[in-house]
Amino acid sequence: MFTKKSALFAVLLILALVSAALTSVSAKTVNLKLIETTDMHGSFFPYNFITAKEVPISLAQIYTYVKEQRANPGQHVILLDNGDILQGQPTVYYYNFEKTDAVHVCAEIMNFMQYEASVVGNHDVEPGHDVYDKLAKDFAFPWLAANAVKAGTDEPYFQAYTVVERDGVKIAILGLTTPGVPTWLPQNLWEGIEYQDMIESAQKWVPIIQEKEQPDLLIGLFHSGVDYTYGGRTADTPLNENASKLVAEQVPGFDVVFVGHDHQGWNEVVKNSAGENVLIIGAIDAARTIGVANITLTYDEASKSWNKESSGELIEIKDYAADDEFMAKFNYVVDELKAYVDQPVGKFMETISTREAMFGDSPFVDLIHRIQLELTEADVSFAAPLSFNAAINEGEVFVRDMFKLYQYENLLYTMKLSGKEIKDFLEYSYGGWFDQMQSPEDHLILFKKDDKGNLVWSNRTNSYETVNRYYNYDSAAGIIYTVDVSKPAGEKIQIVSMADGTPFDMEKMYKVAINSYRGNGGGGHLTEGAGIPKAELTSRMLSSTIKDLRYFLKEWIKQQQVVTPEPLGNWEVIPKEFWEKGKATDYKFLYEPEPPKQS
Repeated sequence: MFTKKSALFAVLLILALVSAALTSVSAKTVNLKLIETTDMHGSFFPYNFITAKEVPISLAQIYTYVKEQRANPGQHVILLDNGDILQGQPTVYYYNFEKTDAVHVCAEIMNFMQYEASVVGNHDVEPGHDVYDKLAKDFAFPWLAANAVKAGTDEPYFQAYTVVERDGVKIAILGLTTPGVPTWLPQNLWEGIEYQDMIESAQKWVPIIQEKEQPDLLIGLFHSGVDYTYGGRTADTPLNENASKLVAEQVPGFDVVFVGHDHQGWNEVVKNSAGENVLIIGAIDAARTIGVANITLTYDEASKSWNKESSGELIEIKDYAADDEFMAKFNYVVDELKAYVDQPVGKFMETISTREAMFGDSPFVDLIHRIQLELTEADVSFAAPLSFNAAINEGEVFVRDMFKLYQYENLLYTMKLSGKEIKDFLEYSYGGWFDQMQSPEDHLILFKKDDKGNLVWSNRTNSYETVNRYYNYDSAAGIIYTVDVSKPAGEKIQIVSMADGTPFDMEKMYKVAINSYRGNGGGGHLTEGAGIPKAELTSRMLSSTIKDLRYFLKEWIKQQQVVTPEPLGNWEVIPKEFWEKGKATDYKFLYEPEPPKQS
């Protein structure tokens, strides 16, 4: 019988259930784990196709970690990539330029791993429109770059942002990429695209995302580094190559900013202009680490909003085994790539190493000079060591060795420069390469120094930092010259003559062989050094190869069959006793570094 007492009990029970439900809602907690890969450079498999050795780091190992995290029922995993996947290992070169009729291996692997989004890096533009336009369609996820817009418009060429949802939490991901592409790459590779300043682009897109999507979390996925002072830039430099931290600090709204491009490793919290914390996370390149943002959101019923707690970590991948499922699915790619890189090209009669190239004239760089001069019939050649520690051994040389000889897919330009511009180019190069030595006890290499004059040690790279990177250490062939390291920057170079002994004329226009990165203004050698306006560089170009320089180096060696690499001997560092002692000292600082002792 239904009495008043039972009715009252029923009402109380319903109220209790409603109260419990409300308490449950107000206390709802969602755990998110955002995983970032970045600057993979083709490191998909636990095998280095350049050195022909197994390695403990690759996407195959990363997938093991990802699967473990996805198996945890107490969290939601979001897998993201931060660009530069299409250059590096022969794996991507093969699918970029050789096996072009198949679905790109990048799309196959990343779709299999179920990435949610990726950003277009500068090296992803390097293979050209045919490659990256097709890849954007093959990806089962959006490829982002809000500040890469269709020329003459504000419409992104790729996608600006994406939104994913996990357990009622709405997550917006804005993609930005370094705007330096037009400085580094030939125009035909990015034809129809304009690159905007990252800060300005973020200032435009954040309000749009907030108004249209009303996300609970805003994530920045930026293919750009943290150190905005790199290359002598400042926080106010337009189109700053490494503006990720500037965006995090100056554009309110971001909860997490994932960074890349600089191959470092970042895990820090900064304050934005609204006084809010922003977590900055950046993995190290080539699958050495992954960046992880752990975010816990607790719903507050009173404010109808989420309270957020976040922390970052960098996970070392060498501690994980390659995933069996991954390897079984893609082992055919490994076999095919091994067959490709194992093809013989020719024979070297001497071993060559880039280590020598850090300190002076070397057979390694001079081989590139020699080939560039023969291919172009130029008067002068400029080239730099593109690897810090690469060697090609005496004996049979294979396709894989071509990736040691030339790391990047640069084209070969022929340009016209005056004698004075050639000298100023070299002054700029050596001014950022060699220090001014007062005695043989001084450093030959121009290292970064702190306020007390001590060399700057990087805990991230376990090395002493140089003012310029080795790939900006350009030397010349076709002329005879000296580099006087007792002189200050701007006064080191003395050009004696052309290589054949004829006079070198400061006023004469010369035909110069140079790679496309440098020819487009990369490194500043032509613009800041030689003083040629950026807008004038195109008019200085006489010719350009269609294929990359590595292809022509390979074909040249095939034609020669037997090559004896040797230094051209066309330049030397003086005073000789300064150079010899400085070289011996700095070899240890570069290749056998020991951290400074703590006082």
